[in-house]
Amino acid sequence: LLFNKHIVIYHTVHVLILCLSKKFDRQMYHYGHFSQDFLWGVSSSAYQIEGGWNAEGKGPSVWDTFTQTPGSGIPDNVTGDIACDSYNKLKEDLYMLQALKVKSYRFSLSWSRIFPNGRRESLNQKGVDYYNRLINGLLARKITPMVTIYHWDLPQALQDIGGWQNVQMIDIFNDYCDFCFAIFGDRVKFWMTMNDPQGLAWLGYGTGQIPPNMEEPGTAPYEVAHNLIKAHATAYHTYDKTYRASQGGMVSIALNAEWVEPKDINVPRDLVAADRAMQFHLGWFAHPIFKNGDYPEALKAQVLVKSELQGLKTSRLPSFTEEEKNLVKGTADMFCVNHYTSRIVTHVTGAILPPSYQNDRDYTEEDMTDQPTTAIELTRAVSFGMRRLLNWIKEEYGDPDIYITENSVSTPMEWAYDDIDRVFLYKTYIDEALKAYELDGIKVKGYATYLMDSFQFFHGYQLGFGLHYIDFNNIHRPRIPKFSAHLYYNIMKDNGFSLPDDEKMLYGEFKKDFIWSSATASYQELSGDEVHHLRLLDQVFICPAVCAVQTIFYLFIMIFFGVKNIKLT
Repeated sequence: LLFNKHIVIYHTVHVLILCLSKKFDRQMYHYGHFSQDFLWGVSSSAYQIEGGWNAEGKGPSVWDTFTQTPGSGIPDNVTGDIACDSYNKLKEDLYMLQALKVKSYRFSLSWSRIFPNGRRESLNQKGVDYYNRLINGLLARKITPMVTIYHWDLPQALQDIGGWQNVQMIDIFNDYCDFCFAIFGDRVKFWMTMNDPQGLAWLGYGTGQIPPNMEEPGTAPYEVAHNLIKAHATAYHTYDKTYRASQGGMVSIALNAEWVEPKDINVPRDLVAADRAMQFHLGWFAHPIFKNGDYPEALKAQVLVKSELQGLKTSRLPSFTEEEKNLVKGTADMFCVNHYTSRIVTHVTGAILPPSYQNDRDYTEEDMTDQPTTAIELTRAVSFGMRRLLNWIKEEYGDPDIYITENSVSTPMEWAYDDIDRVFLYKTYIDEALKAYELDGIKVKGYATYLMDSFQFFHGYQLGFGLHYIDFNNIHRPRIPKFSAHLYYNIMKDNGFSLPDDEKMLYGEFKKDFIWSSATASYQELSGDEVHHLRLLDQVFICPAVCAVQTIFYLFIMIFFGVKNIKLT
């Protein structure tokens, strides 16, 4: 391959070191606390909770179009037309947040609620008013708004001109971000330009599972990712040049990341495959933004080799110009990561045809079968992966401030309130983040989990992820706290995990007349070591048990060795 061998060796050794951490260490529970300014919070996204799909001037998004089309493939043909009805239940949502006593609330803006056709010319003031009420309500309750500008719900009008495959989207998105910075930035200081662009590029344009439901796995995901990265970077610079000095906020991008480990650490190809998996998934977007403005060498080399074998003259992976590299590099003030699970990878030689991002990777993924299952396949609850991922981010991307912006576990909706699996996840995943913070020196600054059950994209309403149960068959959509909400409340209150009383060391002294002694039994024999220990005793209590002869023998031995105070009991 064409990339530097030293880079491969460094990354491979890094994977190996993280994988070799002792099993005892990962199973040992850690008690401690995060920093006093740690940002405990909850999260949501517009299409998943708001409803009001056409209320007060809102335009259709690609998700409205997709879910309202018969045969969408979503279980029970449900839609997000009403969802949690948060557009009409702002007071209830604010009450929930206040009751939890969270420090932050991450939510996303509905692009088509603000600009119904995606452009400034179509401004819908009613939509702006809704978000102003939400932001003001949060601040009145001393809750920090963490705003995602775009969370997959592209206005349908923009998809009609090609969506993210159209390079014009870079400027269109920048104008939308500019408006949001200008209108909300006096109160919002924590921005994420977009959420999980990797998921959008692959699931939306590669597999077709989510809107815009395109299946062009060999080219479209790379083209879309290229435009998404440049759109993010352009918006970052707009904030940097126009708003940062007066508003003093921070801007980043929320990236999804799973931890992976080689199936066999003694097989070099599996070790390299594990690093390649991290670069193909997280590094695809993080490497250009947090490192050098360009894609990881592993990603570039893999796609180039496969493209050449397919008879193409150039790589299917677009390249950045030097000017674009300078535009993209360093366009994040903090590292925002969504994390759910960890997997095992094995090296394979992927098929050459058809061209596909998945075939380009040359590895397969499988479950960690010794870890707890969840309601979603290939998404086991692997808590130790959290700590290892955070270590990876620190080493790979220059020790940034890290905010965990999504983390939860899926449970069947029929479980309703008694979500013991989620309780277990919080107690273990958050503890692994605490280990990373206190033991590894990683700058973990915040944590957010799902506020309430919601529309789970291609899973519909079959699964619950939130702290609050929503009965989607009830037109009033009541919000009911689950068992996990009570646990999370206490974790936040304690700012981590305080040492329980039964784990604390107890120091003190017995009463003056406390009788210190040793004991034996008639059937046991007195060894040489025991005889030696008798010399050290001032007082011995003897239980004659059943053998008088042996008792007399013990008395003789102790008198011989000078034990002064002997009592029979």
